[in-house]
Amino acid sequence: MSVSRRELLNAFLGLPAALAACRHASNRSPAMPAGEIAFRREVIGHRLRDQPPIEPLAGRWENATVVIVGAGIAGLAAAWRLFRAGLEDFVILELDATPGGTSRSASASAGGGYPWGAHYITVPMKESRAVLALLSEMSVLEGFDSDGEPIVAEQHLCRDPQERVFYRGYWYEDLYLYAGASAEDTRQRKAFDAEVGRLAEWRDSRGRRAFAMPSSRSSDDAEILALDRMTMAQWMDGKGFTSPRLRWYVEYGCRDDYGLRMTDTSAWAGLFYHVARVTKAGSDYQPVITWPEGNGRLVAHLSRVAGKRLRLGRAVVDIRHRKGDSPDNQPIASGYSGRPIDPGGTIEVIALTHGGRDAAGIRAKNVIFAAPHFLTPHLIRDYRSARPAHVDEFDYGSWMVANLTLRDRPLGRGFPLAWDNVLYDSPSLGYVVSTHQRGLDHGPTIITYYYPLLASDSRAARSRLLQAGWAEWAEVALSDLERAHPDIRALTERIDIARWGHAMIRPRPGFITGQARKAALLPHRGIHFAHSDLSGISLFEEAFDHGVRAAEEVLVARSIAHESMR
Repeated sequence: MSVSRRELLNAFLGLPAALAACRHASNRSPAMPAGEIAFRREVIGHRLRDQPPIEPLAGRWENATVVIVGAGIAGLAAAWRLFRAGLEDFVILELDATPGGTSRSASASAGGGYPWGAHYITVPMKESRAVLALLSEMSVLEGFDSDGEPIVAEQHLCRDPQERVFYRGYWYEDLYLYAGASAEDTRQRKAFDAEVGRLAEWRDSRGRRAFAMPSSRSSDDAEILALDRMTMAQWMDGKGFTSPRLRWYVEYGCRDDYGLRMTDTSAWAGLFYHVARVTKAGSDYQPVITWPEGNGRLVAHLSRVAGKRLRLGRAVVDIRHRKGDSPDNQPIASGYSGRPIDPGGTIEVIALTHGGRDAAGIRAKNVIFAAPHFLTPHLIRDYRSARPAHVDEFDYGSWMVANLTLRDRPLGRGFPLAWDNVLYDSPSLGYVVSTHQRGLDHGPTIITYYYPLLASDSRAARSRLLQAGWAEWAEVALSDLERAHPDIRALTERIDIARWGHAMIRPRPGFITGQARKAALLPHRGIHFAHSDLSGISLFEEAFDHGVRAAEEVLVARSIAHESMR
């Protein structure tokens, strides 16, 4: 990018931050730390997209009952569910050399892990049977209380202090800025909390919560679904919530989970962020479960369950129905969810290995497509020849994540370093501290900095993300952070960058209740779909739920008796 430093910072941090950074430039060492762009998924994907098709040689074919495409959380969850049901004849194919997708993590040379994306889950409520089964398997749970709610072992809960926010030179405890709040600010915050509590207590005629996690357990009552027809900003306006502090707090939630501004986020999704994390009126948000490596701990466990069936560095390039099979003429069964289950015929899955020079094929009875849905027209032959209209309704946000290796903890005035550290006047989401959960409060650490690109035009945002290279993004992260930590450059030994071009689905108004999402959930000739984007909400719980659902659809198709875990 042939732009000046001031132009760069103005574009990504805003003019006040750019002016402040340039004004203090003479006080800094000009040297940049070492680092690199950690992985380049877009380079591999685009190269394979543009490469002529390769047909596997006769000796490069094998058979499997199920092929799972993608080893993100949904794909790993599908494998976990199949394995628990006794169906072990499956294969997982993953483009990357590391499983987990945006939940992946890495290990520091000095010991300890750190996340490259998702870094926590909230304590699930008792209805989340599948996630509770997983956490029990991982020895995260100690049991259940008298109401049937899980008891999480203390070492897995985020230790104090959990959150702080930086505002006008000082750090303050909590995410909401209570310091300096007016009487009207306080009144509106209490009124907002009361509205969240009311919705947390609300039940439909079938006893379902308005907003539950996973979202498949939420109510489909007209009153609740109507919220998807407006933006979160419109809902706030209608309730008279004008307090700048409250609106910042609610918008932060939209940026945090959806990569959207409040003016672009469905009110259904905006309220889901808060209500689904509250058990009842007056209660605090559910506690956070986290590890130094974030959700990489969950990925590691699920990968061990998959074992040798997990094949990394395998780029699926074609999913096709074998000639001579007539799956459309076969009877359609009905799955436990009420959706049609098509047993299909034989499905051929072709993947490239060894840098795209060698093709291998698998003939399967069923496929679980656990990659993002925007890839379906590129990989599924039927979708290439007749692109479904619903695919183009899926809108994804772009994120930059930077991991900074520090030789010591940075300076800061006010409330001490917490696990989650947010900058009030920044377009970023701040950072989390990898060593916090290990109980290490002094010395070297790694902090993970998150920057969502919030442009309404997602293609333009992706272009901005990828046009900026390592040096540009490293400068953005350091300039943003040094407003709160003047010594951050001197302490940073290394800064590594990840560019997520399709980091998460963005729930604009109408998507949650729209026909596109419903159409994408339906199996296609033995191909079952599983990814968090099918919820319109990119959370671990959503990806896990879709993986389990798709696996159970396959189990029904294969006539394997099982008990639904959803």
